[in-house]
Amino acid sequence: MKHTPLLLLFLTAAFSPSLGPLHAQDECTTAIITGTGTVDGRPLLWKNRDTDDLSNKVVFVDEVPHRYLAVINAGDTSGRIAWGGLNDAGFAIINSVAYNLPRSGGLDDLEGHVMGDALRTCATVDDFERYVKTNLGPGLGSWTNYCVIDARGGAAIFETHNKGYVRLPADTAVGGCMLNTNFARSGKANAGAGYLRFDREQRLFASITPGGVSRDFILQTAARDMGHALLLHPEQESWKKLPADRPYWIHADHTINRSITACTILIHGAKPGQDPGTATLWVVLGEPVCSIALPFWVAAGQTPAAVREGKDAPIVAEALRLRKILHPLEGSDRSEYADITRLDNNAGTGWLPGLLKTEREIFKATDDLLRTSPAAQQLAEFERASAAKVLGTLKAIK
Repeated sequence: MKHTPLLLLFLTAAFSPSLGPLHAQDECTTAIITGTGTVDGRPLLWKNRDTDDLSNKVVFVDEVPHRYLAVINAGDTSGRIAWGGLNDAGFAIINSVAYNLPRSGGLDDLEGHVMGDALRTCATVDDFERYVKTNLGPGLGSWTNYCVIDARGGAAIFETHNKGYVRLPADTAVGGCMLNTNFARSGKANAGAGYLRFDREQRLFASITPGGVSRDFILQTAARDMGHALLLHPEQESWKKLPADRPYWIHADHTINRSITACTILIHGAKPGQDPGTATLWVVLGEPVCSIALPFWVAAGQTPAAVREGKDAPIVAEALRLRKILHPLEGSDRSEYADITRLDNNAGTGWLPGLLKTEREIFKATDDLLRTSPAAQQLAEFERASAAKVLGTLKAIK
């Protein structure tokens, strides 16, 4: 499938009604961990996507010069508007809105177009910097932190607005971990957003031994964390002691796993000298505590029907069903509260332990598969079988 030129997308947006300021809830929690900070020397790129668009899909885009995988809003099935992804060169990109960067005039909200275009055209972090330089101006439509890694050891945040950017190499961060939410380090202090989530994120990563960050830690712990930087929310390991016969409410808005978290994206990248095709895109479709991570590879040349077909992909539909049970109260403020006894309790009827167990089984099977240098058809079949396992697990929860 071919892309509409980015300039045409900019012009289309220019003649559309004003998008106005971004909503405060269009926020995300992100991290870049270089190979020096991980247990296996492979970089990690993480995003919990917070948005009004709770129905997401994972698609394969057959493009040139680079084929890629993209996480998209359910209605944008072309893959031209990507909210995170990985291409065949091992280049990966995510973003988070940075509310303290200059509003320098021109267009807004085109970050998804930029990331789709970057996945198609960029092989390295340096390529992405050239892309940003070339497109600076009122049509760039950015007010964001772009987080990127490549298969050559490149890893950086680009704090980008329409008239400028700052490149922050991730290898300058303590322990190779560059954490972020919705502010730019180059912007005005305390004028952004997401500081409570950032404080909680720092606390979680500080508990890990330097060089010990793993895929499993991010997906099973950090991405699903419902702790609060200031309030005394029960820690996840204590939920099993909660009485099952009455709700226990927490305010899940300034947590990392939020009431508006649509998915988790984690790219387990390739390290220098490794085949870029070994890079894996992990996606938890749905609120993280209501779903299970699945692996995807560009080399598979497709994604399973369970993550891309229908108005809501089948796995998303089940995750949304569980989300409604977790957040049963209606209304914009009441819906932010979660009854965590649905996740775990002293009667053993919560669903989260079972989801985590299934996910660990998929982790092990994935690691075993990748040790065999699988062909494209094997990767595609593994994706399909894993998605079927996840769908069956979610459907069994009542």
